[in-house]
Amino acid sequence: MYPLLPFRPLSAALLLLLTLAPGFAQQNPHPDPVFPAKWTWPSSLPDRVILTFAGDPATQQSVTWRTDSTVSQGVAEIAIADAAPRFWRNARRLTSKTERLDAGGVKGAEVVAHYHSVTFTGLQPDTLYAYRVGDGSHWSEWFQFRTASRNPAPFSFLYVGDAQNYILELWSRLIRAGFSKAPDARFIIHAGDLVSDAHSERQWHEWFTAGGWIHGMLPSVPIPGNHEYHAYTPAEAEQKVSHLSVQWRPQFTLPENGPAGQEETAYFFDYQGVRFIALNSNRMRTEQVAWLDSLLANNPNQWTVASFHHPIFSTAGERDNKELREQWKPLFDKYGVDLVLQGHDHSYARGHSGPVAANALKGVNARDVQTGTVYVVSVSGGKMYTFKKDLWNQYQDQTKLDRKAENTQLFQVIHVDGNRLRYQAFTATGVLYDAFDLIKKGKKGPNRFVERGGEAVAERRHDNTIPYENPAK
Repeated sequence: MYPLLPFRPLSAALLLLLTLAPGFAQQNPHPDPVFPAKWTWPSSLPDRVILTFAGDPATQQSVTWRTDSTVSQGVAEIAIADAAPRFWRNARRLTSKTERLDAGGVKGAEVVAHYHSVTFTGLQPDTLYAYRVGDGSHWSEWFQFRTASRNPAPFSFLYVGDAQNYILELWSRLIRAGFSKAPDARFIIHAGDLVSDAHSERQWHEWFTAGGWIHGMLPSVPIPGNHEYHAYTPAEAEQKVSHLSVQWRPQFTLPENGPAGQEETAYFFDYQGVRFIALNSNRMRTEQVAWLDSLLANNPNQWTVASFHHPIFSTAGERDNKELREQWKPLFDKYGVDLVLQGHDHSYARGHSGPVAANALKGVNARDVQTGTVYVVSVSGGKMYTFKKDLWNQYQDQTKLDRKAENTQLFQVIHVDGNRLRYQAFTATGVLYDAFDLIKKGKKGPNRFVERGGEAVAERRHDNTIPYENPAK
């Protein structure tokens, strides 16, 4: 056994030398990944398999996938899942709707592909199904999904903000951590900016690769952000003309129950006692007001959750979406929307509107207050912004900021069980960052709010986390 040597602290000079030495952790270069030239090319094998809702989640389920143009017709097979491996003997086969995408003239896309979609109908509620897709010879693996219950019943879902940047590098760990934390989640809401360049085949391929088989097992609820809109050509870019991602509608089979002109970008669906409303905050905001009013006025569900990209209460820099706040927030207040899930500002914020702001000023116990709508902004990708210097002071007459974060990748798990909605935000490493409960006393009126943030870690900021910017610059 070797004798212990006396401890001597390192000198400041030696510490400096170690810090500047090649290979020191904080100075390691992080070059962008290089992808093979044909990495994004489609083939005769199905890829980008993704589940989405296009109808009643209790009896219908849609799936979309991609091949090259040699596959003129796709097929899908579905059967009730069984532990016996020959469950496929009971499968029924459906022919796909096939759409040709020729984006040769679109900068960044420049691809010819066939997108195939099938909506399984006549399904049994609350039942586990297995399915596969292909062309009859080339097949995907068998995936599984569970239909919704026809009646209100407990369930969980995931929500994430912008993936957008460093998608395959960093968003991959986040989405996989979310699935690991909530493997029984029924679907995942993506609150816009799934990619950074709307038409980029490489970035969409990163997004599908990062999620991998999760996309084929857990239905996605995608909502377009501002980065899902871009010019087709450099000439259009100079003229500030933009279009929805050329891949969006071919690769996502979504409800077409939104206002005219907003097909598959603004829509709604009901799931086990909750009405979910996806709004398009990029286009035709005024035209969505009457549609939103009708959806909220004629809502048979106990809970209401809305999601869109641009925040009602902004968190970053000089941003402020005043027009959006003036058009949509009055309806959220009027009809008592419970929860609003947003993205765009690459930081985290959670706050209340309605009675809680007044109660908080009067010193009412924060663990037993009433609340109007709870607003959340979150980010899941690797791009980070600095929180507003004045926090939400300019909004203090309308809402109260309860929790914030900077420089942190987050995913959210939301569980609904009868009159209780439980919200949890986790870091990419699976650590609890924020938590609260909403308890509904009746169909209308404010909810009881239970703050559970005391269970979470301390606030994360740019000044107490690993620097986002390279300290060597």
